[in-house]
Amino acid sequence: MNSLTRIAAALAVSICWIGGPAIAAVSADEAAKLKSDLTPLGAEKAGNKDGSIPAWTGGYTKVPPGYKSGQPRPDPFADEKPLFTITAANMAQYSDKLDEGQQHLLKKFPDYKLHVYRTHRTAAAPQWVYDETFKNATRARLDGDAVAGAYGGIPFPIAKSGAEMIWNHSLRVRPPAYKQAFRTYTVDTKGTASIASGAINEVSVPYYTKGLSPEEIAKDGGAYYKNLQSTLEPSIRAGEMLLYYDQFDNTRPAWQYLVGQRRVRRAPTICCDTPNFVASGVDFFDQVFVWFGPSTNYDWKIVGKREMLIPYNANRLVATKSGEAMAKNFVNPEFVRWELHRVWEVEGTVRAGKRDVRPKRKLYLDEDTYIAAIGNTWDSQGTLWHTSYGFPFVEYELPAVGQETYTTLDLIKGTYSYTTVGDLSAQIEMLEPWPASYYTPDSLSRKGVR
Repeated sequence: MNSLTRIAAALAVSICWIGGPAIAAVSADEAAKLKSDLTPLGAEKAGNKDGSIPAWTGGYTKVPPGYKSGQPRPDPFADEKPLFTITAANMAQYSDKLDEGQQHLLKKFPDYKLHVYRTHRTAAAPQWVYDETFKNATRARLDGDAVAGAYGGIPFPIAKSGAEMIWNHSLRVRPPAYKQAFRTYTVDTKGTASIASGAINEVSVPYYTKGLSPEEIAKDGGAYYKNLQSTLEPSIRAGEMLLYYDQFDNTRPAWQYLVGQRRVRRAPTICCDTPNFVASGVDFFDQVFVWFGPSTNYDWKIVGKREMLIPYNANRLVATKSGEAMAKNFVNPEFVRWELHRVWEVEGTVRAGKRDVRPKRKLYLDEDTYIAAIGNTWDSQGTLWHTSYGFPFVEYELPAVGQETYTTLDLIKGTYSYTTVGDLSAQIEMLEPWPASYYTPDSLSRKGVR
């Protein structure tokens, strides 16, 4: 090797080191487990020892007769009754299956309870998503905080790090495009509910648009998820719009149309510990969907896998009107279905040089879908501050298990927020993707009507 070549090689190594080491994908032999012991998305195919968690046999893929996308999705297990109910009186018996937030709520509120039902492993995905997940196992990688080489499936079905687990949640199975009308409510310490926001999300997910490739996705600015949110209520905010992209480089550029100014401007930061203005600031942006990246504020580690009670197959709650679904201090337990599932426990601690008002947090990711079903945060004094939990439901027509309804409780203030699609006759409608030109600041300006 001549001196010029040696210098070039040394420079290349230095550049790679400065940018952070790339984490390699798994071997072909390890990836082969996705076609034997593991499900196509990377969960353990077998059930647990006592059978309370059954084996995965393909998930739930039956579409109810006459069902059309966008209608309230029927409860596939409507005839089932709870196996048992957990209250403050018997919670010690189940403490190893409960997260910190549920234990706190059971101790604090005598009327809080968990109705536990038979476990159904309903997670499924189209065959092409399984195929791309298998390819991702050996081609996807982390390059610092960014993900590369992934497309069309779970990026890290055999994850080796906490950061990979977080990406699995962010890139969980979704429709290629959908329209979702929702309402977010805030509930104060007296139990009074107020509409913080009613809006329509028009979402395109290039990452799950069939027929593309990792290279083609990267050309589109690296955006894997795009949302144009149009506010309908309250009246003081009607007409506002928010446009943002979630990108593979772990960033989220965003723009906002403000009615009073009649112009588009770069939106304030809509991530991390920025108060969530969609929920009137009672929680933070990264608590949407329980976890809503970018994830660069934290160093993440996998604590382990455990059996835990989490909300699941929540079609009944998702279709329930808010007036019934919201109790004084929490979402009405009579409508929440809890099941025993294996979850990945992932812990985040604030990264050196970063700042966050919650220096520690935990996420509990369902092993079958990587959906963050429960999330807890602690303040700088080590006090449990928030518990968030989502309500995974069966999306028959994809097929998949999705999560668009969720709640965050401020355990210090005693307030909570609740985002639901249950008030709307048209809920989550799967569509063909909008063109890229639909998601531009110029398009946002043209859509402004007030």
